[in-house]
Amino acid sequence: MLKHCIVLLVSSVVIPQTSCFSCISNNKPHSLLQSIINAPHHHKPNRSSLLQLSSTTSSSDTTSSIATKERLQILANRANSALDEHASDILKTFNARVAVISDDSTSTSSDFQQKYLRLGLISTESYNKKDQLVASLPYYDTDGSGLVLSSSLATNVVYKNVLPDGYDGWTGDVGLLAMILLNEMARANINESKGINLPKRKEGIQTLLSTWISTLPTYNEMKTLHPLLWNEDEQEILQSSSTKKIYRLLDDIDDDSAWLVEKLWDSDSEDAFPKSVTIDVGEGIVDERPCFTPDGFRYAVALVRSRSYFVDGQLRLLPYLDYANHDDYDSYEIVGGGVGTLWGSAKGALLKSGKPLKIGDEVCISYGPKGPADYLLDHGFVPNMCQLNSKDGGGGTAITAELSFEVNNSDRFRDDKLDILEYETYDLAPMEPTQTFDVMGGPGSTGEPDPAMIQFLRLVNLGGKDAFLLESIFRKEIWQFMSDPVSEENERGAVTAVIEACQNALSEMDEEESALKANDDGEEQSEQDQLCRMVRESEREALDRTLVTVKQDAEALDLKEYYQERRLKDLGLDSEWTPEDDGIAFGGTRVPGGADYDW
Repeated sequence: MLKHCIVLLVSSVVIPQTSCFSCISNNKPHSLLQSIINAPHHHKPNRSSLLQLSSTTSSSDTTSSIATKERLQILANRANSALDEHASDILKTFNARVAVISDDSTSTSSDFQQKYLRLGLISTESYNKKDQLVASLPYYDTDGSGLVLSSSLATNVVYKNVLPDGYDGWTGDVGLLAMILLNEMARANINESKGINLPKRKEGIQTLLSTWISTLPTYNEMKTLHPLLWNEDEQEILQSSSTKKIYRLLDDIDDDSAWLVEKLWDSDSEDAFPKSVTIDVGEGIVDERPCFTPDGFRYAVALVRSRSYFVDGQLRLLPYLDYANHDDYDSYEIVGGGVGTLWGSAKGALLKSGKPLKIGDEVCISYGPKGPADYLLDHGFVPNMCQLNSKDGGGGTAITAELSFEVNNSDRFRDDKLDILEYETYDLAPMEPTQTFDVMGGPGSTGEPDPAMIQFLRLVNLGGKDAFLLESIFRKEIWQFMSDPVSEENERGAVTAVIEACQNALSEMDEEESALKANDDGEEQSEQDQLCRMVRESEREALDRTLVTVKQDAEALDLKEYYQERRLKDLGLDSEWTPEDDGIAFGGTRVPGGADYDW
C-alpha cells in the first residue's frame, strides 16, 4: 500500500515514490517546520504542460522536469489548511503537520528508494521520551460519521441495500474498503458530487475527507509506484522473483471486478457508479481518475493495501494519520485505544512516538512485521530490514519467504483430513486445506522450519500403515499427535515436501536470473527490476538456509522417536522381555498364570 507514504502528487503527473520508503532524517527540523507554517502562496502552475507530461515524459525524467517540491507543498498546504479549519470537529489530538520530506544527500545515496520527495508528518511538539501520543482519530463505527473508513461500512451502511446479503469477494475486506474509497472519490468529484451519499457527515468532516482524497497518489503515479499497476513484463518478473505470487492477487482482483461490473456497475446509474471522476488537487489543477471500472478497482485496491491498518479487529483507512512514513526500528505500529473527543470518550486509533522528538522532527510509524514480498506488494517498497544487503548495515532482520502446501484432491483420506482441520485446530478455528508458512533467513536464523508447517505436512502425508490414526476414536487427539513424528515413512514425506518446495522456488528464481542476464543489453536496471532483485536475494537466502537445515534433518530420521515407540513407552512395554521378568505381570507386579491359588 504505498501506504501513507506514497508520494502524493498532482493530477496526471507521474513522479516516483519516496514517501513510502524508509524514513529519512531531517537535519534542520525547526527550519522545516517554520517553512511549512509560513509557506508562501504558490503561483498557479501551467495546467496544460503538467497534463501533457504524463504522456510524453518518463517517470525518471519527471522528477527533474517539474517543480516536484512545489507541487507536493501545494498538497501539504491543502491538507494543513483543512486540518486548521476543521480538525476540532473530529480530532482532539493531532500534534503534527503534513510536510514535504526531503533529503539533500539523495543525489549521493546508493539506495534509489530514498532519492525522491514524499509527504510525511512532522511533530509540532517536543516529546522527551518514546510512547507518547502524537495523534488520535476516533472510529465512529456504527454510522461512519467520522473520517475513518472500515470494511464494515461497506456492508452495513454504504452498500447495505446494494450488495447481496453475505457478499464476500475474493479480495475480502480489502475489496470492500476499495469500494468505499471509490465512493468517496465519486463524492469528491468537482462540480457535481456523485456516488452514494453515505455515510452522512458534518460539512467540516466531509471537507477533511475530500481534501485527503485529493492528496492520494494519482492513477498514473500508481502505475509506477505499486506492483498491482505495473506493466505485464514487470509483473512477470516479480512473479518469478518471489514465493508470494502477484498473479494470485491479480486474479482475485479481476474476478471481483468482473462480478461487480456485471451485477452492479453496468446495471445501475452513472451517477451512482461513475466510470471516472475529476478531482481538484489544488491551484486550478484537476486529476481525472478511473472509478467504478476494472482499472479503477485495481487502483483502489492498491491504495487500500498501501494505506490501511488492521486495528481493533478491523481493516481500516485512517486519513491524516496515514501520512506517517515507515521506520524500521524507532517506531510503533498504530494501535487502538480510548480517544477523547468533543463529545466525550470514544474508541479510536492512536499514533505514538517511537523515540524522543523535537519540534520539526519527522513522526514515523512501523508498518508491521512483514517480509520483503509483503512490503513490496502492500506498500511498493522494500525496507532495509527486509534487504539481505541493506545499505545501512542493519538490515536482514525480516528475511522471509513463503511455502504453500495443501491436502491433495486425490488423497483417499482427504475428507477425514479436512474434518480434522475444520474441528480440531488452533482455538477451534478451522484451517483451510491449503496453508502457507514463512521460512526465515538473515542474521541469527537457523533455517529451522516452522513447527506448525511440519505438523500440517505430517497430516497431509498421513497414510499407509499410519492411516489407523484417522479412525474416529483418535479424532480428538490426532492433531496433537501430528506435533511429534508419526513414523519414519511419514516424517520422510513431510521433510521431502519442504525440500521439493524450496528447490522448486529456487529453480524458478534461477531461471529468472538467467533470463535477465541473457537479455541484459548494458542499460541500467529499472527501479522495478531492482525491487524484484531485492526480493529475490532475500527470499533466496531464506530458502537456501531452510533447505540446508531440512536436508540435514532428512539424514537423521532414524534417530527420531516415532508414535509407536512413544505409545509402547506410555504402556510400559518399551523394554525387551527376559526370564527375570517372569514374576512381573501387566502393571508391573504379576504375569498370567503366575498366581498361587489354593483351589
